[in-house]
Amino acid sequence: MTKHVRKGRERDERHALIIQSARELAEAEGWDAVTTRRLSQRIEYSQPVLYTHFRGKDEIVAAVALVGFGELVDRMKATITPKGATRKSLAALVATYVEYAEANPAVYDAMFALSTGLPFAQDETPKPMRTAFAVLREAVMPQNGEGDPDVYAEICWASLHGLVSLERSGRLPEHTHRQRMAALVDQFLAASAPTRPK
Repeated sequence: MTKHVRKGRERDERHALIIQSARELAEAEGWDAVTTRRLSQRIEYSQPVLYTHFRGKDEIVAAVALVGFGELVDRMKATITPKGATRKSLAALVATYVEYAEANPAVYDAMFALSTGLPFAQDETPKPMRTAFAVLREAVMPQNGEGDPDVYAEICWASLHGLVSLERSGRLPEHTHRQRMAALVDQFLAASAPTRPK
């Protein structure tokens, strides 16, 4: 292994370590606890070394968000069936999304709630985000050929995000969680069902 290759590998490992350390600290203590000083102490590198990877906290939060989108994509892909949207696949998708948000609240905040400068629905939107939307789009694709698949995906995402946010803030009763998820699935199945000839 050449010196150049070894240094590149060490840099990649240090980069991943910073992201993972920021994530762990945020999940344990919240994003306010994530500072370059705390991170440099955790990874045992100086702050100037940390700044050779990220210009500041916003870039670190954005990096954690992109990791989150990648993880969510992997989980959502496992719910998609070749037959298209079915009750089972949509229910699995809804449950997967909600479970990920519940298990990784700081990462979810990095993905959707914190100002990281990550652009949504634009040409320069990072690939993990575009892939997450494409997977969601595929999962809720209307079987009746009617409507815009992007709009279906946007409404599904908005519905899931709204439910997650309201539940996390205690604004929806916990005992009706399953009913809400089932109702969401029913709405999408009804909207995308093949049109019957009259």
